[in-house]
Amino acid sequence: MRYLLVFFISANFVFASVFYAKLEPINSYKIKSNVSGKVIFSNESIEGKKANNSLIIELDSYVDRVDLKQTQNKLEAVNSMIEIESKNYERMKRVSSKSDFEKDNQKLKVINLQTTKADIKIKIANLKDSIKNKKLIEKNNYIYNINVKRDDYVTPGTLLYEAKDLSKGKLEIFVPIDDIEKIKSKDIYIDDKKSDIIVSKIYDVADSEHISSYKVELHLNNVKKFSRLVKVEFK
Repeated sequence: MRYLLVFFISANFVFASVFYAKLEPINSYKIKSNVSGKVIFSNESIEGKKANNSLIIELDSYVDRVDLKQTQNKLEAVNSMIEIESKNYERMKRVSSKSDFEKDNQKLKVINLQTTKADIKIKIANLKDSIKNKKLIEKNNYIYNINVKRDDYVTPGTLLYEAKDLSKGKLEIFVPIDDIEKIKSKDIYIDDKKSDIIVSKIYDVADSEHISSYKVELHLNNVKKFSRLVKVEFK
């Protein structure tokens, strides 16, 4: 008497050494905002297409840019003040009629100005980072979904858009723990055709849902069509 045991596990179906899995992009990304601001540009026309150094989302950075300019001017002024007060301190040190108290006060002026300079430089770095984070450009990923529109207001953590890396494909299958060593020495057939694909990654901890299996990843080059069901066989 024969017994046929079929495991329906998520998107994978296992029969002996045969598996079925959905072919997905190698990486998927959810791009969230690091800053708050009003959306002044949302490139909805690129949704469903590959980017080419494309501007996807831009937030209003006018106030940040004005603040940056004024803060840079303030830094120049503080640098001049440090130079003047430092010279005054050096001259004062050579004047015997000046008390130690007066000399220490002059030295404190220089130290306070240097502290102010350090704070200004930190503010400039933060403003530059904020301005940079308000203009999101994608080099060549596929833009799967844009989640915000022009005039929306976003805060840190708001999902802006989703992108996918189509440079390779990825298959995830769940192999019974007892069979892991066996598949390492076998050839991999994709849709009944022998391939030169090798196992890319084996997770050595049982999956939280498939508690008696390890997740195995296979990476495929030159994928023409994603999101299709693929037959994977080890033999």
